[in-house]
Amino acid sequence: MSNFAFFQYRRTFLITVFCALLSIHTVQAQVARPKLVVGLMIDQMRYDYLYRFADRYGEDGFKRLLKDGFSCENTLINYIPAYTAIGHSSVYTGSVPSIHGISGNNFIIQATGQTMYCTQDDDVKSIGAEGKVGQQSPRNLLASTITDELKLATNFRSKVIGISIKDRGGILPAGHFANAAYWFDGKSGNWISSSFYMEELPDWVSKFNKKKLAEKYLKQDWETLYPIRTYVNSIADDNRYEGKWAGEKTATFPHKTSELMKDVGLELIKSTPYGNTLTLDLAREAIKSEKLGKNQPGVSDFLCVSLSSTDIVGHRYSLSAVEIEDTYLRLDRDIASFLAYLDQTVGKDNYTIFLTADHAASYNPLFYTDSKGNGGYLFTRQIQRELDQELQHAFGHKKIIRSMWNYQVHLNYKLIDSLQLDIAQIKQVIMNNLKQQDGVAYVLDMEAGDHNMFVPAAIREKAINGYNRKRSGVIQIIAEPQWYSGNPRATGTSHGVWSPYDAHIPLVFMGWGIKPGVSNKAVRIVDIAPTLASLLHVTEPNGNIGKPIVEVLGQ
Repeated sequence: MSNFAFFQYRRTFLITVFCALLSIHTVQAQVARPKLVVGLMIDQMRYDYLYRFADRYGEDGFKRLLKDGFSCENTLINYIPAYTAIGHSSVYTGSVPSIHGISGNNFIIQATGQTMYCTQDDDVKSIGAEGKVGQQSPRNLLASTITDELKLATNFRSKVIGISIKDRGGILPAGHFANAAYWFDGKSGNWISSSFYMEELPDWVSKFNKKKLAEKYLKQDWETLYPIRTYVNSIADDNRYEGKWAGEKTATFPHKTSELMKDVGLELIKSTPYGNTLTLDLAREAIKSEKLGKNQPGVSDFLCVSLSSTDIVGHRYSLSAVEIEDTYLRLDRDIASFLAYLDQTVGKDNYTIFLTADHAASYNPLFYTDSKGNGGYLFTRQIQRELDQELQHAFGHKKIIRSMWNYQVHLNYKLIDSLQLDIAQIKQVIMNNLKQQDGVAYVLDMEAGDHNMFVPAAIREKAINGYNRKRSGVIQIIAEPQWYSGNPRATGTSHGVWSPYDAHIPLVFMGWGIKPGVSNKAVRIVDIAPTLASLLHVTEPNGNIGKPIVEVLGQ
C-alpha cells in the first residue's frame, strides 16, 4: 500500500470512528431519561399534612421526600369543582375540564341528558370480575396524558401501568395507550381490569389475587399505631363529626374490621389505611413482574399509583379525626418502605418520583361552626325541590332541572325545546332563587360572558376552566367559605369548592433530574405534566395549558 493510500485509509477510518462516537454521544444526550417515573397521588391530601403530623413521621417517608426532593409549597388547583376524577385528569394532561372533558366524577351529556360516570365504557368487558365493575376505560378523557406522550415519543416501547383501589385513579393517569390499569373489586377482593387493555389478567396479577391480602389485613383489625393518648394533633376520638359503620356502637377505636367485613365485605378495606398498603403491595409486584425500570437505555417506564384510602377515610371520619392522623402515620411508613424498594430494584439515582394530590379537603362544617367559625351546608336536594315548584308555577312544568351535580344546575334542554320555553327566563328564575340561599356567594351564567364580571377574577377563572359546555351545567354556584353541598347532618369531610382548603395541594419531586430545594412560588396543578414533559424530553400533552416548573429541574 502506498503512503498516499495508507494516509487516505487512515483518514477515512478516523472520520468514521469520530462520526460514530459523535452519533452515540448525540443519541445519548437526546434520550437522557430516568429508568422509571413514579406518580404517587395521595387522594384528598391537604398540603399541610406534610407538616401537620411531621412530629410523628419517620425520616424515610415524607421527610425524605422533602429533604432530598424539591417541594412546591404553593401548588393550587385552578378550576372548580375539585373532585377526584378531575384532579387525576388535570395532573396528567396539564389541562382543565373545559378542555380534557372530565368535568366531574359523574357528569351529564348536555345534548342528550345521559348521565355518565367518568370512566364508564359500556363497549368493553370486565376482566377478572363479573358485571359492570370492569366496564371502564379512559375513552371519556378527551386530551392526551403525559404517559400517552411518553409512549408516542418512544414508539410505544415505554411501559405504562396505572394502579389504584378506585377505577378512575388507575385509569385516567395511565392514559389511552397504557399497557394496563388495575383497580380493586370489593365484591371479590381481586384486582381487575377491562378488555380495553387485555383479554385476561397476567399470571402475576392472578397469583397476587390468590394471596387474599385484603382479607388478611382486615383480620388484623384497625388499632392505633401508637397509644391513642399520644394523638394530640386530632380531636377526641369520641365525637359527633364521624360516621360509624353498621354494627359499631361508636365511630371510635379499635375498629373491629375482622367482624365488620362479615357484613360489609372486602370493600371495607378501602376505608382503612390497609387499602394504601394493599395498593403499594401491588405496585411492588408490578415493578418486579413487568420489569419496570429495566427497559432499553433512554426508554423510561411510568408507574401511576393513586392511594385512595386517604380520601375514603376522610369522607367517613373528617380531617380532625384520630383516624386521619393514624392513616397518615401508617402511610408515612408505607411510603418509606416503597422508596426503599425502588432504591433496591431500580436504583436510587435511576428513578424520578413525584407526590401530589387530586384535591384537598375541608373541616366538617358542624365541627367548624361548633368551634365558633362561620360555615354550613347547602342542602341542594331541598333547594332543587323548591326550584322545581317555582319553575312549575312559572312555566307549567317541574322537570326543567335535571340535576344540581357538581355545584352546577343542569337543564333539561329536550323538555325546554319541546315546550318552546325561553331559556333566558328560566335561567333568571333559577339564579334569582339561588342568590337568596344561605351559603351562596355568587351564581354565574356560564354562557353570559361579561355579565359575570362582578365575580373576583381568580374565582371566575376557576369557573371558566371547569366549564365544559357539552358536559357541565350552565349555571355555576359559588359557595361561601366553609359551605358545602350536602345534608346538614352529614359526618366526615367533603371537598369540591374553590377555597384554599380544597385547592391547596402538596407537590414534591425527588430523584433523577430533580434539584433538591423548596419554593413558595405559586404554581398550578396543570404545571405538573409540562414539568414532566421537560424532564423526559417529550412533547406536552395535546390539551396542556400549564408551564414547566423550571426550578424543579434546576434551570
